[in-house]
Amino acid sequence: MSLIWPYQRILGAIEAGQVACDRAVEPDQVQPASLDLRLGGRAFRLPASFLPGPGRSVADRLAELSTHEVDLSRPTVLERNCVHIIPLAEGLRLPRHVEARANPKSSSGRLDIFVRVIVDGGATFDDVPAGYHGPLYAEVVPRSFPVLAVAGARLAQLRFRDIDGNPGTGPRLVPVTVDLDPAGKPGGIVGYRARRTSGLVDMAGIGTHPRDAFWEALVPRRGRRELVLDPDEFYILASAEAVVVEPYEAAEMVAYDTAVGELRSHYAGFLDPGFGLAAAGGAGSRIVLEVRSHDVPFLLDHGQRVATLEYESLSERPHHLYGEGLRSNYQGQGLKLSKQFS
Repeated sequence: MSLIWPYQRILGAIEAGQVACDRAVEPDQVQPASLDLRLGGRAFRLPASFLPGPGRSVADRLAELSTHEVDLSRPTVLERNCVHIIPLAEGLRLPRHVEARANPKSSSGRLDIFVRVIVDGGATFDDVPAGYHGPLYAEVVPRSFPVLAVAGARLAQLRFRDIDGNPGTGPRLVPVTVDLDPAGKPGGIVGYRARRTSGLVDMAGIGTHPRDAFWEALVPRRGRRELVLDPDEFYILASAEAVVVEPYEAAEMVAYDTAVGELRSHYAGFLDPGFGLAAAGGAGSRIVLEVRSHDVPFLLDHGQRVATLEYESLSERPHHLYGEGLRSNYQGQGLKLSKQFS
């Protein structure tokens, strides 16, 4: 059985040196049940993604595969569909009973930036084995838009778990369905599709990018509550359910579930305790779905299941909840693009 660390346990790990940083952790990096990870000062361009595999370090593979190095000490363009491996400012010295898992931050997912964390000796993405001592790296691939990034930008987050080896109840699974009903929505808009040609997104430019220059609003045909997803196009949709994550739990979205179709329904999967909670300013929050269909056009109907939420227990209630005393851009949200768009 594993229990997720809350805010105060993460702070304690930083103070104890279990999170090793080349510069001081900023207070708002620590979230109710996760830690934001910062880009380091350089990036490596590669022709392809990779995993180092057992017994091999990421640095060794970069020395073999990297085509050139990119300076992130000043704002730098990361081009679409180019693979970048970026050493992170944070490394880990985990106790042997502690493991971690990474996920993109919400804004990364909504910008269609493919972000995965890799570790030395790693055979899977986003998983940090128990007892790991070493650096962390982010694989960053902008898909829909070129982005302007700089050292210190936060594209991924990390969640820590105690593992005690005792069997216990598994995650609580909750299905998620899609909202494609135009009734009552401004302009009947049920979603957005990324435009094939657009400008550069400055990740630090909050609310400075005109929505219509980057996104096409989607309105179903009159009398219909359905949408055809074109292969490899990127869509922003919303769940039909208003979700609540209670103070003693955290949730993660299963990103890819072939049982519900050949599509990926979510790229940024963590929901912190307090998400959607009325006492924390939520009163129920919709989940924004970052959707990409594969191989063939796919017809989505209103209310169709598209994903699954996994709820897990925390070791204790966090001192802060999502939306409560911490900056939370998406509390109480409905259909919402990333914070960079006006």
